[in-house]
Amino acid sequence: MAGDLHTHTSFSDGSFAPEELVAAAKKIGLSYLGITDHDTVDGIRHLYENGHLSDRNIHIIPGVELSANHLTRDVHIVGYNIDIYNAALIEMLEKIQEARWERFSRIVKVLQDKKFGIREGDILKIADTSRSIGRAHIARALVKIGAFKSVREAFDKMLGKGKPAYVERYLPEVDEIIDVIHHAGGKATLAHPKLVGDDALVEQLCTKIDGLEVYYPCHSPNDVQKYAGLAQKYNLLVTGGSDFHGTSSRFVKSLGEFTISDELAAKFSSSLNLRFD
Repeated sequence: MAGDLHTHTSFSDGSFAPEELVAAAKKIGLSYLGITDHDTVDGIRHLYENGHLSDRNIHIIPGVELSANHLTRDVHIVGYNIDIYNAALIEMLEKIQEARWERFSRIVKVLQDKKFGIREGDILKIADTSRSIGRAHIARALVKIGAFKSVREAFDKMLGKGKPAYVERYLPEVDEIIDVIHHAGGKATLAHPKLVGDDALVEQLCTKIDGLEVYYPCHSPNDVQKYAGLAQKYNLLVTGGSDFHGTSSRFVKSLGEFTISDELAAKFSSSLNLRFD
């Protein structure tokens, strides 16, 4: 048996509804599933409030992936085993989501000014249940209208940092994110350290976090060895996952294609953490 601690649902930018993701994980025999949507716990709440979170056949670990403010690097912090009703966490997520909506409208305006035949409604239809509207939704809408051949092309030519339709948005600081995750009873980990693109920064962050995503699809054996060494040096939990989004996945096409051992995944699993504070 195995686990995957980094997945996304349709409540952020994944293509699987939470129930579909859980069903797929059970079908292929995963023991542990971490649901780590971008800037929202709505998918986890949906499962919990509809009685789908407790299942003796699979351990579902509630999580969230948050982007941190940095001038030049993409730093993503994943919180695991969080209290999904924690007031401080919800306050931060609502602030981030509001900033996402503002950016979304600004990007659409830029695209329309550049004569792309796209409307907010086109993107909202693709986003479906997600309140965490992001550039991936916009990219998928651009592909759908034939403006680009792929999501990657849309990012490379129009939506990525420094490209014509890129718009900055509010991002909390690393320390703020870690504090909120801890306040919500969770563990703060650094996602896909290779994608940060600065190992000196990664090591600096290792002094603040609880865990490091050592195992990730684009990590080479040398990368795994390097980040495992950092985790050992700073006494960090070791995590890993596929970053599965469904049809929009960057590194894996199918759930179960990239997994970690039960032994590692079990360290993040416990009873659902709900305090209603």
